[in-house]
Amino acid sequence: MSRIAIINPAFEVSYWGLEYSQPLFGKKANMPVASLPLLAALTPPEHEVVLFDENVETLDFEELETFDIVALTGMSVQRFRMDSIVSELKDRGCFVVIGGPWVTVEEDYFGDRADVIFIGEAEDTWPRFLKEWQDDEHQHRYEQTEKTEMATVPTPRHDLLKNKHYLVGSLQISRGCPFQCEFCDIIVTFGRRPRIKQASQVTAELDSLLGQGMHIVFIVDDNLIGNKAAIKPVLREVAAWQQKHGYPIVFSTEASLDLCEDDELMELMAEANIQSVFIGLESPDEESLKETKKYQNVRSRGGTMLDKVHRIQDFGLEVWCGLIVGFDNDTSAIFATQQKFLKDSRIAHAMVGLLHAIPKTPLHARLLEEGRLDLADEHHFGTNVIPKGMTRDELLQGYLETMRNAYEPDVYFDRLDQLFVRDRFEFRALNTDYFQQHPWQRRKQFAIFTAGFVAMFIRLMWKIPDADLRRTYRRQIWGAVRKRFTSPDIYFFYVLKCAMHYHHHRMTTEMIDDPSKFVSSYGKAMRSDQPVAEKTSCQTVPSLQPAEHTGPLASPGLPVVEAGSPS
Repeated sequence: MSRIAIINPAFEVSYWGLEYSQPLFGKKANMPVASLPLLAALTPPEHEVVLFDENVETLDFEELETFDIVALTGMSVQRFRMDSIVSELKDRGCFVVIGGPWVTVEEDYFGDRADVIFIGEAEDTWPRFLKEWQDDEHQHRYEQTEKTEMATVPTPRHDLLKNKHYLVGSLQISRGCPFQCEFCDIIVTFGRRPRIKQASQVTAELDSLLGQGMHIVFIVDDNLIGNKAAIKPVLREVAAWQQKHGYPIVFSTEASLDLCEDDELMELMAEANIQSVFIGLESPDEESLKETKKYQNVRSRGGTMLDKVHRIQDFGLEVWCGLIVGFDNDTSAIFATQQKFLKDSRIAHAMVGLLHAIPKTPLHARLLEEGRLDLADEHHFGTNVIPKGMTRDELLQGYLETMRNAYEPDVYFDRLDQLFVRDRFEFRALNTDYFQQHPWQRRKQFAIFTAGFVAMFIRLMWKIPDADLRRTYRRQIWGAVRKRFTSPDIYFFYVLKCAMHYHHHRMTTEMIDDPSKFVSSYGKAMRSDQPVAEKTSCQTVPSLQPAEHTGPLASPGLPVVEAGSPS
């Protein structure tokens, strides 16, 4: 028997990480990465596996020295921290194996410090490596020749995680996306053929998550509806599971904009209690969308992109989105265009990112051929893309101004109030036939929302250090309560969105005031020696002045987006 440590490195402060809001929720991290419990489930039972997530606990390198194998996973946004951990482990003589999205697209990043690397999926290669390692016949590089059939994936070992520290749980139902966005590494890692678990696998995992006390779960699929025909029967079984158990879990997920074309699919998502959906909108400029091959966002069926967003919202699914600036077609005019689009869309939570060329993507290959890639590991202008329609500094400054504008309190709450107060948004999940036929269940849900609202409001007023922001939140919340008094779900989510705004507002302010804290969808632009643990306190921050440079709540947690945005 061997002892195996599997590590997820700390994330830097990021848009979706909600690091500055976590103390308001009494948590340490947004959600666990799906790879840790899955790798544990794939490990043969004769081995001992211990999971370490640096986002909820400090790594003890002396303890790590005692393991036979130390495995490290990580995304591009974690690459700097991964590098530091690998160096420390090798200095201590550890046997280090590395896998995950980052090493998959940048195989040589860690040089000869990695004893073994895994490229792509690892359902076949991880158990094979462990057998070969025991026989002292292991290879340096493992890569599956075929994509994993999802029907063979075991139930992840959620029981090995320190679940009490996470805001939400994570669930993967499918992999792959049928689209071909030029910037996206999803199709590089998972391919263009969507592969979906069987419904029995999904409900077994829901039993596991519920057993660990997880009542808010993010479905981490990069595009849940990549195969619409195949996902519908799975959603029906999830809805049946929810009804059987009294709707104990709230979901959020990611999907493509063509969701708006299928009422049956949206209804099934609502019946499964999916309340929010993240969509990669990227740009209101059709030429930029065509340039990046995001054709699903420009086809005429369903109207304009705004029409499609509004259709999904009006159905009763809240929309979050990803927006990107820096396409070849973009000029300095794009920033005002994005700001107007965001206002008109009624989307409160938008992750605005700089276009970044991830290795092995078509965008990276094209820009490399054109001589328009910054090949350094650290990027003073926030991205490795050298833009075509503006200078690098214009792109950076325009991005910062767009982020500042998006989370200026009056601008943010104008979008939020337009949807939730003036247009009287209703979550379809609480108005399906099941809840109409079981009014006591609806009353139960409303009682939970009311209690949650009171608890969260107290936390918000107690822990937010900025007096001006507290006054703003108090005024906005009570305004929403007065106008939507009979809808406790609405003002419960409204108070959660105030907590999310605090994170986004503070993160944006810090980026503008201190270039070393710059972050985009690709992670930090520059290395930092600041310990991660020092970044998460609500009470120790200096006062934030809204007048200065200033993803889901149907689920309060949002995804880390590896490839910019989902399709």
